[in-house]
Amino acid sequence: MEQLSPIEFPVGKGSNTSIHKAGMRWGEFVIKIWLQVCALISLVTTAAVVVLLLVESVKFFKVVSPLEFFFGTRWVPLLEPSSFGVLPLLWGTMLITIGAAVIALPMGLACAIYLSEYASDKIRAWVKPTLELLAGIPTIVYGYFALTFVTPLLKTFIPNIQVFNALSGAIVVGIMILPMIATLSDNALRAVPISLRQAAYALGATSYEVTTKVVVPAGLSGVMASYLLAISRAIGETMAVTIASGQTPNLSLSMLESIQTMTAYIVQISLGDTPAGSVGYQTLFAVATMLFLITLVLNIISQWILSRFREVYD
Repeated sequence: MEQLSPIEFPVGKGSNTSIHKAGMRWGEFVIKIWLQVCALISLVTTAAVVVLLLVESVKFFKVVSPLEFFFGTRWVPLLEPSSFGVLPLLWGTMLITIGAAVIALPMGLACAIYLSEYASDKIRAWVKPTLELLAGIPTIVYGYFALTFVTPLLKTFIPNIQVFNALSGAIVVGIMILPMIATLSDNALRAVPISLRQAAYALGATSYEVTTKVVVPAGLSGVMASYLLAISRAIGETMAVTIASGQTPNLSLSMLESIQTMTAYIVQISLGDTPAGSVGYQTLFAVATMLFLITLVLNIISQWILSRFREVYD
């Protein structure tokens, strides 16, 4: 039996297949190098910030006792007699964060549940972009909104509230972090397979039971991660709380009085009135290092929650 020779397809003189492959390889190589450079810049920038904070903080703690800094209850670093207890700044930051969380966490989850489980596609197409538009408003605008609208409105119900107060700051920061919670939680809930919902309905569960006992528990890791990221955002908020809550460090439990957060103090020092190299100037880096460590820990916890409790569905 005669053996058939394999068919050969001639390549014309004008073919540029090898040129295209070479071009694609060069393009991929350039893109790879560019991505590596971007990653390296990020790492170098982060390392430079950390080194700067640590170097200046070490100089500060050579003059001020860490015991006084972490456990002191009086913060007067720029006047005599000076005192460097950071607890009033930490308490002011926590007061704003807790108040914002009380407002934003339940509202954000409620918005996410509505968008994920109950809103029609038409309503979702309008509501979600409108909600996310809040995240694009400059924070200083939120500060003036609190000062000129929220505080006068609160004053009609609470006459003894101060012009600068923690409650107004907590309200506007809660509004600011609401889109983050709603968006991330909505993505987590929508990632739950439709088969779980259908199985629950097949067993006779109501819509409310499916949402609260199936969908939300299945997407809980993403919801918790959104909570922690939003809290980190609230802790690091600067201009809104500086304008709305004032610059009076104290340990008061009242939300109606003026307070000062760690970020607000950083703004105060950054105005340039404090001589560089002085102890007052170095407090900027000590407070910034503490703020950096708090947000870093919260971000690590959020990533751990995502990796530890993430549900993987086929």
